[in-house]
Amino acid sequence: MKHAWRIGRLAGIEIKVDSSWIIIFLLFTFSLAAFYFPQAFPVSSHSFYWLLGLITSLLVFASVLFHELAHSVVARKQGEKVEDITLFILGGVARISEELKEPKKEFYLALAGPVSSFILGGLFLLLSSGLRNISHPVQVISAYLAYTNLVLGGFNLLPGFPMDGGRVLRAILWRATGDLKKATRIASSVGQGIAFLLIFIGLVEFFRGNLGGLWLVLIGWFLHSASVQGYSQVVLKSALQDLKASDLMDRNFISVNPELPVETLVHDYILKKRERVFLVTDQDVFLGLVCLEDVKKVPHSRWPELKVSEIMTPVNKVVSIRPEANGDEVLNSLVNNEVNQLPVLEGGRVVGIITRTDLLRILQLRTDLGI
Repeated sequence: MKHAWRIGRLAGIEIKVDSSWIIIFLLFTFSLAAFYFPQAFPVSSHSFYWLLGLITSLLVFASVLFHELAHSVVARKQGEKVEDITLFILGGVARISEELKEPKKEFYLALAGPVSSFILGGLFLLLSSGLRNISHPVQVISAYLAYTNLVLGGFNLLPGFPMDGGRVLRAILWRATGDLKKATRIASSVGQGIAFLLIFIGLVEFFRGNLGGLWLVLIGWFLHSASVQGYSQVVLKSALQDLKASDLMDRNFISVNPELPVETLVHDYILKKRERVFLVTDQDVFLGLVCLEDVKKVPHSRWPELKVSEIMTPVNKVVSIRPEANGDEVLNSLVNNEVNQLPVLEGGRVVGIITRTDLLRILQLRTDLGI
């Protein structure tokens, strides 16, 4: 999720908000202030409804964050590293640095989220009952949050990968068969079936005049995409498991001198050699990377006066990898760091480079050959 803002840290975990979250937050606030609260209790000031809508929307997403924190806490107790938590338009996601290696770990980690939502829903339900004759507005908010958390927990337990219930199903199948790829394929197929069912129900509701059906269509579409992508990622990791970075890297890389003018880089390298990224070296010492995106940040008028060293990404900010790193590490480095290339370093010297394009080309060749 490239368009996400960091809003703080909780329990040592970085919390981010994706730009799409703003859309759902505004929609929640509007629907609560314009429809839900006015129907629940009358007040003279409409601004009071908007205040309650704002507070309730924040609490809804605090509940989603609580759900993801439960996943994260269990992951850390199991010895896994949690990179961050990101809230987005359809909920949230806790990003764990590596794929879990044991079905038991995945089982408990997946269950943690729904259980936390059920606990939170129960607490809000008790609060709603206790406030029935004390504060009607707070009682209504508590009842809404109870319902939201119980639905969140229940929906996530649907056995469709990659939802929590789908991960529980995959863990059970993984334990029974000992085959992660097979378990993921079955759980992913169930997830796609649930996705199509949600889309169908959503369309039926929409054509009956219920605009809320569009949300089911959106959720179904997202679930289907995530199911397909989740299985593809497992297949990809399986294909890479016997390969090392030294097998995947291109040894015939092109390097440029740090003193090279940007104008020369553009005309003699980017345009003539039709490459987008170049290693910057000086007497075999790796200094950094320069790519097309770096050049695009500079006005054309400054190309003759600027040198590559002034626009490149310096070595201390470049994500690199060792020749002996396995294929899974290569894939994780590319995905988690959101980079398109990885220099392969040995003793401070560049021995090769791995790009996403080259990686996909190698995998396609291996697939075509059936290996």
